[in-house]
Amino acid sequence: MRCVRFKDLRTGHLGIGYIDGGVVRRVQGTLETFWQITDETFAMDEIQLLAPCVPKQIICVSFNYKKHADEFGVSVPREPSIFAKAAHTVIGTEENIIWPKQVKELAYGAELGIVVKKMMKNVAPENVHKYILGYTCANDVTASDLQRQERQWLRCKSFDTFCPLGPWLETELDPTDLSIKLWHNGVLKQDARTSDMVYSPYEILSYISHSFTLDAGDLILTGTPMGSGLMGEGDEVKIEIEGIGSITNRVIKEA
Repeated sequence: MRCVRFKDLRTGHLGIGYIDGGVVRRVQGTLETFWQITDETFAMDEIQLLAPCVPKQIICVSFNYKKHADEFGVSVPREPSIFAKAAHTVIGTEENIIWPKQVKELAYGAELGIVVKKMMKNVAPENVHKYILGYTCANDVTASDLQRQERQWLRCKSFDTFCPLGPWLETELDPTDLSIKLWHNGVLKQDARTSDMVYSPYEILSYISHSFTLDAGDLILTGTPMGSGLMGEGDEVKIEIEGIGSITNRVIKEA
């Protein structure tokens, strides 16, 4: 099932629902809780797709693809190496990535995003699938110059608009061997499979849950493959993950 958050372009009202054939069927409730299905439907041209989740936490994994670690000259971590992104970074497909004035270098990074379904703590890898609401495409945008200057990564990862997501959550998916691709201005720059990950999605979520509690709606980014690079003003970035779909965003300078 493809779950969406959307804005009704006629009224401006926000809603949640799921793709039902060629329309979006609205539901009452939240993405993480029991749904009451309604009879209200929307054609795709009547809505704007929003980021499919509003996380409290965004937890990311660095150097989770060996070739990506190799291109940066670092060793593969002996256990998942995690860091945080601020939650206000989230935007949806077709929204603009804003290049902040104090940033000189802006990098893209295609990633598989995972949204947590319910509170999880100390969950074994073989049970993690019970705690996953769905999967989405993500772009871990980074201020590369600040990343090199600062020992902590929170600021360089957390400017507004630095986490494009979408176009929806796919709830019925095996995440262990999916194609993940990124095009920069129409040129294929990243092309890998999730089976290339050092730590699988299930291992990552289990590891995090043994460190601290994850809540319903939290977002986990599972690492970017080889080929991450810099963006310029006006550039277009498209990310596509097999079984999910694609998102497209453009870069604009901060006014």
